[in-house]
Amino acid sequence: MKRMGTLRQLSDLSHFSGAARLRELLAADPAVKVRCSPDGRHLLLLRSPGAPCPQLLVAVRGSDAELERAWPAGHPSPLDAFFLPWPARPALVLVWESGLAEVWGAGVGPGWRLLRSTELCPAGGACVVAVAVLRGRLVWCEERQAGAEGQLGPPAAFSHCVCFRTLEPNGEGGTNLGRTHVLLHHCPSFGLLASRKDLFLVPTATTWPGVGHILLTWSPGKGKVMVVAPCLGLSHCKSLNPVRGDTWDFRTLLRGLPGLLSPMKPLTVHTWAPTPQGLLLLDFRGTVSLVQTHGGTRTVGTLQEAPVGLAGSAALGTFHGTLACVLGSTLELLDMGSGQLLERKVLSTDRVHLLAPPAPGMEDEEELETRGGLRLLSALGLFRVGWEAPRGLEVPSAEDLVFEEACEYYQRRSLRGAQLTPEELKHNSIFRAPQALASILQGHVSPSTLVTTLRAELRDYRALDQLKAHLVAGDDEEAGWTELAEHEVARLLRTELMGDQLVQLNTVFQALPTAAWGAVLRALQLQPDGNGRLRSHAPPDVWKKVLGGTSAGKEPPNGILPLFELLCQCLCRLEPRWLPPFVELAQQQGGPGWGAGGPGLPLYRRALAVLGEEETRSEALELELLLGSGRPKAVLQAVGQLVQKEQWQRALEAGLALGPSSPLLRSEIFKLLLAEFARHRRLDAYLPHLRRLCPPDLTPAELLLLIRTHLPDELEPPTPFPKPGTEPPLTVGLLRALLEQTGAQGRPLGPVLSLYEDILCDPGTPPPTPPRGPMTTLQTSDHPVLEAWAPSGQGLCVTDTG
Repeated sequence: MKRMGTLRQLSDLSHFSGAARLRELLAADPAVKVRCSPDGRHLLLLRSPGAPCPQLLVAVRGSDAELERAWPAGHPSPLDAFFLPWPARPALVLVWESGLAEVWGAGVGPGWRLLRSTELCPAGGACVVAVAVLRGRLVWCEERQAGAEGQLGPPAAFSHCVCFRTLEPNGEGGTNLGRTHVLLHHCPSFGLLASRKDLFLVPTATTWPGVGHILLTWSPGKGKVMVVAPCLGLSHCKSLNPVRGDTWDFRTLLRGLPGLLSPMKPLTVHTWAPTPQGLLLLDFRGTVSLVQTHGGTRTVGTLQEAPVGLAGSAALGTFHGTLACVLGSTLELLDMGSGQLLERKVLSTDRVHLLAPPAPGMEDEEELETRGGLRLLSALGLFRVGWEAPRGLEVPSAEDLVFEEACEYYQRRSLRGAQLTPEELKHNSIFRAPQALASILQGHVSPSTLVTTLRAELRDYRALDQLKAHLVAGDDEEAGWTELAEHEVARLLRTELMGDQLVQLNTVFQALPTAAWGAVLRALQLQPDGNGRLRSHAPPDVWKKVLGGTSAGKEPPNGILPLFELLCQCLCRLEPRWLPPFVELAQQQGGPGWGAGGPGLPLYRRALAVLGEEETRSEALELELLLGSGRPKAVLQAVGQLVQKEQWQRALEAGLALGPSSPLLRSEIFKLLLAEFARHRRLDAYLPHLRRLCPPDLTPAELLLLIRTHLPDELEPPTPFPKPGTEPPLTVGLLRALLEQTGAQGRPLGPVLSLYEDILCDPGTPPPTPPRGPMTTLQTSDHPVLEAWAPSGQGLCVTDTG
């Protein structure tokens, strides 16, 4: 059943007190602030300082008197005004920049009266820059005089603090003000926005640019503050419970959170809007993002038109999983899950305000009729935008109702972004429960058979619903989110992992990487074997999903990784030392087209791509991946890097680790190391290992030819001894072991014990002593030269040829 977006007028404002003045202010001032009371009966309009009178108007639906106030020139008007969530009577609070706060209420008598006046900054010298009301708490950000202690930035950049006081009714005409609690010391200038449960501290135009990319979410009910950098995708949670005396120095808070102070440009946001789901932000490109209360940030969708400068008006709101955005005179409705544009309407005015829905339990009968939509206020009246089914449609069958209800249930239960449809449930074998229930309604399956078939699935659903209830109640949230992520990853691994399922899996790994990896660890049944390697007992179907890449024409969106790359990235962050064993294990799995032996990129290159560019990736991890790949080019590349680093032992071990099935690769590594042996003497100590690496079919002539090719050029004539400080040249004595090994025939090539093993193993005998003939006395007169060379007391046996 297709829904249609409807825009229906609820009132022309004539039943509000002061209707004429209300229309006048809405039409004349586009920058007027509009607030709605928790019961929906009162409208508050506050004009900016310096605007014409009146600056404040509170209109009431019915016959009650309105509140209208004006401040003459020279007397500042309030900085902001808010309704207080008091169920007994309507009340509002006005706050000035000087720190003055006034509480007004409408009691039993006619009209409004002042209930309490107080100073938020009694010490003086402070200036209030932002105010918000959160569950009976008045929260403000004030600027104080900067201290002299060391700062992260300029002294004035961290001269603010965020404080709050409780506001509670006391009888018919009293107000109880709690003591002042300081949430943040030494913080930058923050804007304050409040939803029903959370307070958002957002950067402003005056925030120091060094922290202009950071925002905070304070959840009083949980006693926590979430520090978020949306552009970095980082978030950190800290305890902040003022009841227990918690407070934070903003500079100390940031110093303890790694990565948040990375140089980034400030957030360029046109409009902020708090919602029950989190904080919506609209940038100047027309993209709407949602910063969720748990710290995650996701893109909701992109508008058809982008805001034009800061002067353009924009308003954001949500209802029934739908995002409503009023940009100028255009109303766009987008699906919160998929970002798809559902409706686009052109309004008759560009000065439209979205009103917050009434608080639960405080609606009157008229508000109950408009429940489930958003209210729009303009000078033309009060309108409601919502979804309605067109009239005249046939009532759907029971089977159709089953699939439609199942769509809503699975959409709430799942983290996937795209919207489910009944057609997808009917033809997708993943969701068996609605198909079985539809078969029962058609009389095909008995209820007992259904219970037997779905017993395990129903048990999982019940456990999942109980887990969600614990999370909603705030019980042991950290363990609850971990368990929920494990359930979701296990469920996704049973799907085809294409499209939305892959996007969803990436989201889970980004939000809770440890829990997601734990689920994969159990699915693959990974265990270390004690030798630094991994083994797996998972069935081939699971490995097929892990190793499978993307099909042609079905490339994932930017930033979305296939499962193998996702696991490599997660391991690189959590346990980098297990990444090479995991890739080596993955290379032993699979079949044709799985990614391990298919025509695509080899697994080691897919893992290297996750490590980043060559200039930034870890050299140690890159070496391990190259050596463990078993690919000749990769192993040669790794050995070349080891040679450049002069890690001779490891380079030789890499060559010796290759079995007899890789003779060509061993030969190439030997030639590479032999070239280094010929150039310098730093490999002399590793000569026994080099002999073991020598190919058995290499002849002495070929060895000498290889060495001659790589000998360094001689710049000077050779000398018997090297000059002091220079490296000795290669000698025949060093080559003797290699030459004898290449020339030996039939000698077993066992492990070398020492440099002199060839002498110990030589089976030959010394050469015979040459015969000694008669000594002949040299004639001095005939051979003067020989006489001069003959040592004293010795004679040389020579033959006279003269």
